[in-house]
Amino acid sequence: MNHLRISKPVVDLLRDPDGPRNRQVLFGDTVQVTCEKDGWSRVIADKDGYTGWVQTDQLANCTPATHWIKAPATHAYETADFKSHDLVSLSFGSKIHALSETDRYLETELGFVPKVHAAPISETPQDPLAVAELFLGTPYLWGGNSRFGIDCSGLVQAALLACGTPCPGDSGDQERALGSTLGEGSAAHRGDLVFWKGHVAWVSGDNMILHANASHMAVVFEPMDQAIERIQAQGDGPVTAHKRL
Repeated sequence: MNHLRISKPVVDLLRDPDGPRNRQVLFGDTVQVTCEKDGWSRVIADKDGYTGWVQTDQLANCTPATHWIKAPATHAYETADFKSHDLVSLSFGSKIHALSETDRYLETELGFVPKVHAAPISETPQDPLAVAELFLGTPYLWGGNSRFGIDCSGLVQAALLACGTPCPGDSGDQERALGSTLGEGSAAHRGDLVFWKGHVAWVSGDNMILHANASHMAVVFEPMDQAIERIQAQGDGPVTAHKRL
């Protein structure tokens, strides 16, 4: 199968050509192309095995990434000057190839990216919850994986992938694949995951969670007992698992 990379800042993985979004891939993510049809390509995302359709012109030949975006988001500028025109915005986790660099900027195919917003591709953060906290206030977006819009499982995946931990894209698969299940009544520790049917949240502290949710339409901190009560009351059931990574 042909390996290509995503060449646009954020690309929807669609269930069918012109169909609904299932998940997203970011600039620099690599994919395997399994078939092409009428300007569309069916791809498998290398980062998590997720399958979907993208427009073929959103793909480009693979270029080895030298850096990744570690800030929540950044801009690529026309020149190595923050007063020059901003050409495109990139989300946390995007992978870029530096053509050259100055004291403050990396030159890329998209423009000049501030070095302070990027890290060498070999640099890996160690605290996934600290990464997830970078997304605080991000708008909720079903199937979203970027700083411009994210959902509950996207928030977990973005944090774990950044820290080098493999992670599926959907909360149900995450519940099955991640961590060790704790017994009912176990104390919740910072960095644990709490699952409901179709939902997941980070434990951020004593009786507090961090999650992207459609009630607040954003990534927020929320008291855990309040969230449990609210989710039960809206008909989405009880907690299904408490897991420790």
